[in-house]
Amino acid sequence: MVTESSVQNPNIAWVSVVIPCYRCKETIRRALDSVYHQSLRPAEVILVDDASPDNTLNLLFELAKEYPTNWVKVISLAVNSGPGTARNEGWGLASQPYVAFLDSDDSWHYKKIELQYGWMQSNPGVSLTGQKGLMIEDSSSIATAPYESSDVTFTRVLQHHLLLSNKFSTPSIMLRRDLPLRFPEGKRFCEDYELWCVLNCSGFECYSIDKPLTFCHKPLYGYAGLSGNLWGMEKGELEVYKVLRAQRKVGFYYYCFLKTWSLIRYLRRVSKIKLGSSAE
Repeated sequence: MVTESSVQNPNIAWVSVVIPCYRCKETIRRALDSVYHQSLRPAEVILVDDASPDNTLNLLFELAKEYPTNWVKVISLAVNSGPGTARNEGWGLASQPYVAFLDSDDSWHYKKIELQYGWMQSNPGVSLTGQKGLMIEDSSSIATAPYESSDVTFTRVLQHHLLLSNKFSTPSIMLRRDLPLRFPEGKRFCEDYELWCVLNCSGFECYSIDKPLTFCHKPLYGYAGLSGNLWGMEKGELEVYKVLRAQRKVGFYYYCFLKTWSLIRYLRRVSKIKLGSSAE
């Protein structure tokens, strides 16, 4: 549903932003500010507290008061269920025709919504757009690069490209709210990758963005104990291929190839982290 305020205000994008929150007191303000200071501001932000054991929820309610009335909506889950479930809850409450996802410890280029939303409005047959996130320092000037629409290229991501390597970081994603699929409930590793792959293999058009518009403020691997979860992430990816095989979206031999390819990439990733640790 397009809200009346969105129709009356051309400076508002018909986008709901969903941010899952879990023990994010140190970073959520940066994420929210990057949404609020967009050149084309989204119509609403939905913060979903995933049963944080600290006082994150109280902070979210306090932060919501610092922004325009009703722009930030806060909901809480009674049981910690993982980011996929939290995103589904926010997605279900979204009032706008497009939904964008952001993580509580990441941020956006100030023209991210304007460029991505503008292109998707001009290409209504496209279901999803996104990119891989770029790791930056907080002081990096790339977050203020003066991109124009003519500077940004959108390229269709074909099925085999996505199956060989995840092309999308969840904080970069914008998709149509009316899509019939959701993140797998309760899954904690590669739940996002599973959704992208099932959508793509089901014929929904997905496009990647070539200019960096989504920023991560920590390494993707080997940070704050994440390297200890590498096997969990690998098992999650293997489960994605299993789901695709069960749904007959990939053939048996291709399924075997994808599993082998994934395990090779996992071993390479582990080796790089170990070599990096040895060098310190």
